[in-house]
Amino acid sequence: MARWLPRSADLTRFCQKLNRVKTLEDDMMETSFNRCLSTIDLTLLGIGGMVGSGLYVLTGTVAKEIAGPAVIVSFIIAGFASLLAALCYAEFGARVPKTGSAYMFTYVSVGEIWAFLIGWNVLLEYMIGGAAVARAWSGYLDSIFNHKIKNFTETHVGTWQVPFLAHYPDFLAAAILLVATAFISFGAKVSSWLNHVFSAISMGVILFILIMGFILAQPKNWSTQEGGFAPYGLSGIMAGTATCFYAFVGFDVIAASSEEARNPQRAVPRAIAFSLGLATGAYILVSVVLTLMVPWHTLDPDSALADAFYRRGYAWAGFLVAAGSICAMNTVLLSNLFSLPRIVYAMAEDGLFFQVFSRVHPRTQVPVVGIVVFGLLMALLALVFDLEALVQFLSIGTLLAYTFVAASIIVLRFQQQKVDVPAPAAGSRPSSESHEGPSASELKEYESFSDKLQLVDRDKSKEHREPGQLKAAFEPYLEFLSDFYPGEVVTVAVVTLMVSAICLCSILVFGNTHLHLPTWSYSLLLVLFSLGFLLSLLLIWAHEQQRGTQTFQIPLVPLSPALSIVLNIYLMLKLSYMTWLRFAIWLLLGECSRSSFPRGRGEPGTREVLPSKGLEERVQAVQPSSQPAAGLPDTDTDDCKR
Repeated sequence: MARWLPRSADLTRFCQKLNRVKTLEDDMMETSFNRCLSTIDLTLLGIGGMVGSGLYVLTGTVAKEIAGPAVIVSFIIAGFASLLAALCYAEFGARVPKTGSAYMFTYVSVGEIWAFLIGWNVLLEYMIGGAAVARAWSGYLDSIFNHKIKNFTETHVGTWQVPFLAHYPDFLAAAILLVATAFISFGAKVSSWLNHVFSAISMGVILFILIMGFILAQPKNWSTQEGGFAPYGLSGIMAGTATCFYAFVGFDVIAASSEEARNPQRAVPRAIAFSLGLATGAYILVSVVLTLMVPWHTLDPDSALADAFYRRGYAWAGFLVAAGSICAMNTVLLSNLFSLPRIVYAMAEDGLFFQVFSRVHPRTQVPVVGIVVFGLLMALLALVFDLEALVQFLSIGTLLAYTFVAASIIVLRFQQQKVDVPAPAAGSRPSSESHEGPSASELKEYESFSDKLQLVDRDKSKEHREPGQLKAAFEPYLEFLSDFYPGEVVTVAVVTLMVSAICLCSILVFGNTHLHLPTWSYSLLLVLFSLGFLLSLLLIWAHEQQRGTQTFQIPLVPLSPALSIVLNIYLMLKLSYMTWLRFAIWLLLGECSRSSFPRGRGEPGTREVLPSKGLEERVQAVQPSSQPAAGLPDTDTDDCKR
């Protein structure tokens, strides 16, 4: 029996991997990629990732089956919830302008194993997402031609009746993925240009829908005769919010592209804010015109917009809607194929994936091996597999990444900063400003004993404290915490906060349905776990955090990331148990396969991983100075270097 027990050396090595973080280069602006993307390029990439087929399908589905016209409120709440996660990505993308998105952010602040699990799940998320969008694109185009493509394939190729396989091979979906893979492999500028074309057409169609929709709007469709504005009540609005939240998951393509941005410190936060704002506005306004054009209970969930124009006597508008939908799905395909190879590249460069994927083509300056291999894998998935049962993987992988990025923001803010204090010159005398005590002039102003005590207290409160140290105001009450190393208490509090959030959300989701708790125990557990969450939050807030950095910072830390953590955990627990079972199997498969990678075997990767420095030390080089860096353009409007 003892031989099956883990040895102390194995446990030590495992714990080291849990806490081993990534040390970045001194100059993080140096890269083998081509820094040629401007703020507009990144913004359109983000819009392309968010405004896809969901605008044409999701709005009608939620309006008819879940929330009614109050789908507008659902999108507003979902947009705000997505903003919390997006701001976390914006801060990391500006301070760590390296490709890898959530994987990289977790690696530099939390630890290696957690980063690998995030990257492993994001890998599957993008593969299934790209293949699912390709099949939706194929089905939408086939419906325009009265399903002639499907009928031809079933007649001349045949059908399958095999579990987990599609009813028939979708050659059209595989073909569009192969074409998109070819364009992506030509370089970031070609991909950006192609995304511009499709995004411009899609936004033109959306503008047409809004103008025509407001012209054809009938306010009586929100009246009580048609069921009212919120026929399903508050529960319907919140259920619609949970569904609408997944419409905004494409903004992480901006963070994944930060290593190819000309000025990531400015471009990444702005692009995330602009793209999320425009996408939220598009979803809200389209929901308004859709529910005002026709009664919400008569909508066709599969093609709500086209059907609404057809019923109002504008059948020709359905062709424009179809063209906009196809272009929108093209941008989502490009977004998936653009992000996935770059995340795999970051993992391979760190020794957590096969090294062949870390190669960058010298002329196009893109990871062409990853683009080709994963483009082919996506095409294979779209060709033969039934993806409906796997689509929920997209939800759990995204929400897990959001949770870890939000937790990483809190850890980042309370790490120690690197402060360079110049040594005094030989023979020089310290200036009077450097004295910690009061000056002579200050002493003359305080004659009484009580005044002198106030002066001492004031000087103590003005004492400089590093990030992660207890604030001076709380030291008399929490003096026992002053003995810990700066940041240690915050790290423990973050773990406690996440455990409390998991327990709290579990009671909310399963307390009355699965656990059948009596009212008194349900209320008691809610109070206890809420107190644990709030106390952890207050304990984090009682410590000093980094101030005055020159890059973007999310406001209201630790409150904003903590709210994002609670929301993401709540939505994850709302998923089906089969999704969690498949997720656990995928994680187990990833952990078993990790031993085949260089870092998983304990060999050194291509980048050193040491826990000795805080992240602030590792991002000094990326802080923008008053002068532009050598070799970099002063603005993001210059032409891209070839």
